[in-house]
Amino acid sequence: MRLVSIIGLFALCLGALLRPTVSQATHVRAGEITTRRLPGSSLTYLITLTAYYDESPKGKGAADQATEAPFCFGDGTVQSVARSGRVYINGNTSSVNSYTVIHTYSGPGAYVIGTVLVNRNEGTLNLPPAADSENLSFYVSTTILINAALEVNSTPVMLNPPLDSARVGQKFCHNPAAFDVDGDSLAYRLYKPQEGISNSCRSRVIPAYLDPTQFSTARENGGAPPTFTIDPVTGDLCWDSPGQIGQFNFAFIIEEWRNGVLIGEIIRDMQVTVVDQPNKRPLIVGAEICVEAGTLIQQPITATDPDGQRVIIRAYGGPFNINSDGMPLPADLRIPPAYATLLNGGVALAQPATATFSWQTNCNQAREEPYDITLKVNDVPPGRGTASLVSFATLRIRLYAPSVKNLTARPTATIAGRAIQLNWTAYSCGRIATSGGSSDTTKLIIYRKEGCTPIDPQACITGLAASYGYQEIARISYTANSYIDTSSLKRGVSYSYRIVASNPGIGNNGGLSVVSTEACLELPLLAPVMTQVTVDSTNTQRGRITVRWTRPIGLSPGDLGAPYQYRLQRATGLAGTVFTNVASINTNIQPGIADTVYVDRGLNTTDSAYRYRVEFYYTGTNGQLTRLDVTDPASSVRLAATPAQRQVALSWQANTPWTNDNQTHDVYRSRSGPNGPFNKIAEVRVQGAQTYVFTDTGTDTFVADGNTSRQLTADSSYCYRVMTRGQYADPKLAGLKPIENYSQIICATPSDTTKPCSPNLGLDSLNCASLSSESLCGQTSFTNKLRWTLTSGPTCDPNVVGYKLYYGRYQQDKPAELASIPAPTTSFDHPNLTTVAGCYYVTAISKSGMESLPSNTVCNDACPAFVLPNVFTPNGDGKNDLFQPLKCPRFVESVALVVYNRYGSKVYEGTSPTLAWDGKTTSGADLPSGLYYYQVTIQYAMLDRDAPAQELKGWVQILREGVTMR
Repeated sequence: MRLVSIIGLFALCLGALLRPTVSQATHVRAGEITTRRLPGSSLTYLITLTAYYDESPKGKGAADQATEAPFCFGDGTVQSVARSGRVYINGNTSSVNSYTVIHTYSGPGAYVIGTVLVNRNEGTLNLPPAADSENLSFYVSTTILINAALEVNSTPVMLNPPLDSARVGQKFCHNPAAFDVDGDSLAYRLYKPQEGISNSCRSRVIPAYLDPTQFSTARENGGAPPTFTIDPVTGDLCWDSPGQIGQFNFAFIIEEWRNGVLIGEIIRDMQVTVVDQPNKRPLIVGAEICVEAGTLIQQPITATDPDGQRVIIRAYGGPFNINSDGMPLPADLRIPPAYATLLNGGVALAQPATATFSWQTNCNQAREEPYDITLKVNDVPPGRGTASLVSFATLRIRLYAPSVKNLTARPTATIAGRAIQLNWTAYSCGRIATSGGSSDTTKLIIYRKEGCTPIDPQACITGLAASYGYQEIARISYTANSYIDTSSLKRGVSYSYRIVASNPGIGNNGGLSVVSTEACLELPLLAPVMTQVTVDSTNTQRGRITVRWTRPIGLSPGDLGAPYQYRLQRATGLAGTVFTNVASINTNIQPGIADTVYVDRGLNTTDSAYRYRVEFYYTGTNGQLTRLDVTDPASSVRLAATPAQRQVALSWQANTPWTNDNQTHDVYRSRSGPNGPFNKIAEVRVQGAQTYVFTDTGTDTFVADGNTSRQLTADSSYCYRVMTRGQYADPKLAGLKPIENYSQIICATPSDTTKPCSPNLGLDSLNCASLSSESLCGQTSFTNKLRWTLTSGPTCDPNVVGYKLYYGRYQQDKPAELASIPAPTTSFDHPNLTTVAGCYYVTAISKSGMESLPSNTVCNDACPAFVLPNVFTPNGDGKNDLFQPLKCPRFVESVALVVYNRYGSKVYEGTSPTLAWDGKTTSGADLPSGLYYYQVTIQYAMLDRDAPAQELKGWVQILREGVTMR
């Protein structure tokens, strides 16, 4: 939910604004509104207006009558609230007035709580006209965010009254001594005084407000321009420097942040009186300290006065449990006791002046945000009539949770196997969850890393940075003082442990402790250590792997109970976890006996990797074999090959307790098949990887066993194996002989993506112009004859083994494969065609199966012919009985005929593959002799699918009786 800004206009209240009945007199000098959520409800808040009134003879009457104040709660409701407290300060010239009310909201949201007090002080110069400033109302507001995720939340309280004096020409500073019991982060920014808009809950910045620098000419050191600023971190508000006597008001905002989210804002409107006198302001020195919770802080605070006058040192902050009116803070705004004191504070001290800040801290006061103690010093001028001047400084205290003490580690054993037991002194700074705050108690976070790397924990640096390489392995209650680690521990590896306490708290309270000191331990090597898993032969059924391991390092004959036994176990796959017994080997671990090697046979090393481990047993007091420990598993090396363009890419990996990184691996190749011989072709220095790679391009970089360099071809198969080298990281095992293991043998054929050159295609096509009227007469089947030649080029593969011929009947068609022709044939007859029309192209095919780009496309087109007579005799004598084409029509697909008599009436209409009209009507009746007109539409079998039909129009004479055509 976005926090509503309080800079804009306040939301209009729905009810009528309740206003106290007071005389039109001057009295309001400063004030702010604070809130705190009441326990047990996330929607009910205690809201307090703290107002500072003028109690001088001129303003006391109005202050007496200010018995009520109106509250606008930001949810459309208003209430007139009675004054609940009035405490006089500053020699009874001012008073701190409290108005407190409990209000319940209907639901989550952002609410702006405001109040309007009728009259400000008269004579405020930067609220012109100053003589009329009493007619300006006084308005302050606070914004709260109600959200269940925030748990308990209270706004900060301001423990330093906002009433001070300044001197012309000297830098003036004020600090509100804001304290947030929830430990939220506070940020400060300047604002402007506001006034209420009559009879509403709205407000506005006073239009006539003038920045205080407009009443200045120079800074204290004579520089220009003058400044009016607030430190966004400490809250020090400074005017450098006042240039005119008088009374001034200004405002600032305190922002409340939690986990990077703005959750509230408070406006304080305050007043300062500037005098012009020879008195100089005193000086006070702040400090910044960082201590472990539980430490007794004894911090001297020194102050001086340039005039040598006595000074009064005061301090404000949450650890004192004192509100701005000098009364104790409400119980739920107090930090856990014991509370701080300021020895020699509040009394006039001669020069040199020193007060001592004393605070016996405890665990429950630890938090992420620092405690800011606002230090204030007043000088004590002699005589009456000279105003006391002030200066401020900050004592910033970072209080962090203590570390876990006396952490130790020792080896132990559990049913689960090897283990390390941690012990430490019971943590004395635990915090129990409360119903209104965090839902968790203090937790101890246990971290572990391999290897022992001393680090120097820095005071005030809490937690354990990820850059140190530790991983969290457990989170347990602070009441525990031991922990057994059984997770994936390896023999011969040193483990470093550290603990950080995580303390719960409301808001930003609590936090992490400083990290503990290191407990480092190496598990003793009372178990064997794997040293080899090498593939001796590659076969789907008769594969063989040799497995080697050491005797238990650190175990001597006679230790524990003899005899001993190794149990070799095997799982399938690089990461296999289902182990079965392969062999049981009894031993007395005597020198000279080969009891730590085993050849495993009958394996499918072609398709699978295998993983091995060795269990070690001793004879217990009951005479039974008892497992002491088991080695970390080690797999065989698994090699993979990927064909590429005239090369083979190799990759290999293994899953072993030793590392094969930063070692030289050997690559072997056979050009004669899996039975060898194998030549070493490369030594690969692998760098920090678990999967290693090498690409064979045919080059042999290791010629000591003969130079086998030549280009890899796609018509040959090549076989490979690799040998890895490894080493244990543990210095105690680094002296073991080089750990060398062979992979299985794998074969691969390189690919070849080089294409042949495109052929050049030719076609025996018809020459229509040279055909006579009787050419192709009566021919219904045709053959297209194609010839091609293979072209060559420097980037083409000359190893052509065949061709593919593609054909499309129409020129609009995408040609489809027609035939495959083996080399060296370079011709093809395409027979049994009804027309010669069609298009062709041819491609060449290489030995590796690559197809060239298409050749040139060649096309043939038909030569149409169609001629009609002008007389026929359908008299049944078998001569000239049909109206049909003369001579030899060519490449006709269809003919449509329409016949009209001399009167224009249609007498016949028909379509046929060839024209053969018998002189009858469409219904089959004989037509009489006479002259008839026809229209013939002829569709030819042409190359163009969309070629237009030919139309012939003419006349024809029908002769029937006694006519014989010769």
